[in-house]
Amino acid sequence: MVRKFNFGAGPATLPTSVLEEVRDELLDWKEKGFSVMEISHRSEEYGEIATQAEKDFRDLLNISDSYSVLFTHGGATIHNAMIPLNLSSRDGEASYVMSGYWANASIKEAKKYTKVNIAASSEDKDFSFFPPQSSWKVSRNSDYIHITPNETIGGISLREVRKEAVPIVADYSSSILSEPINVSSFGMLYGGAQKNIGPAGLGFAIIRRDLLGHAQEITPTMLNYNSLDESRSMYNTPPTFSWYVAGKVFKWLIRKGGVKAIGQINQEKAMKLYNFIDKSEMYFNNIEKTSRSIMNIPFTLKKEELNERFLIDSTNQGLLALKGHRSVGGMRASIYNAMPEEGVDALIEFMKLFEKENL
Repeated sequence: MVRKFNFGAGPATLPTSVLEEVRDELLDWKEKGFSVMEISHRSEEYGEIATQAEKDFRDLLNISDSYSVLFTHGGATIHNAMIPLNLSSRDGEASYVMSGYWANASIKEAKKYTKVNIAASSEDKDFSFFPPQSSWKVSRNSDYIHITPNETIGGISLREVRKEAVPIVADYSSSILSEPINVSSFGMLYGGAQKNIGPAGLGFAIIRRDLLGHAQEITPTMLNYNSLDESRSMYNTPPTFSWYVAGKVFKWLIRKGGVKAIGQINQEKAMKLYNFIDKSEMYFNNIEKTSRSIMNIPFTLKKEELNERFLIDSTNQGLLALKGHRSVGGMRASIYNAMPEEGVDALIEFMKLFEKENL
């Protein structure tokens, strides 16, 4: 079988070696005569899987014991409610940076549970840049400030974050583990696993322990970070299979040299594609260079009527899921950790040929 290159934004491509390991263990996990999907999350065997996955995640990001690491149901979206419910109050206030589609989704949900202050926005510039940290106007009464440091749809990012006077809460769904970050700069990081960690159905939260235990009274038990912390993410049955695969992805990343090594690879992949787009006469990316994402690279064709042909031809060449999000159109190449450099090279070669034939 020949694996095709999947540029989808998520669920996204997974390392081939991880998929092969999962395949080989699927029916007979560790020669025990059953699948890992069939064992209790309360069992000693699964406890070892969960403990090792957390340890490796902590090691990869250098997460100290002053933070709780939680594996949660679903993706990032449920945290849009959990965050204000746990970190603010009905009479409280939270600041949000408006940087695009997913930041807006977080803001809409937070308004149901607390007062929201917009600390900065790039909406008037069509989200062509990430509002610099120096421009944030954080309310003195804010319980936290929320950011989306990588906008999956818009392709903008904030890659360096300094500590603020109030806790920074960050949605790292599409950029976690893609390059080194200083976890101690944040009060909380969270996201969905289906881009750089594993299959859909699993989320994560890395939360400073002093922020636990302050949930609003109306907070459901399953949405209370403190409940999840006390139960080691097993208040009820977690998404065990996704958690198991995530553990294998962490091991794969460790073998690759860790986050620093993959960060260098990701930078090289992204720069290769951006450099081609910038020199091209057919393709265009309108994001300010200082705000460009190294994970999600949107681009448009100067001849919009060629979009459909581009997608058909690229699919026929084994380059999948390049269609941009319905809210912005155009194209988007998501080049997460598991996307090999060969995939980016193949995309560039196809784009060169398509430009030559259609310009």
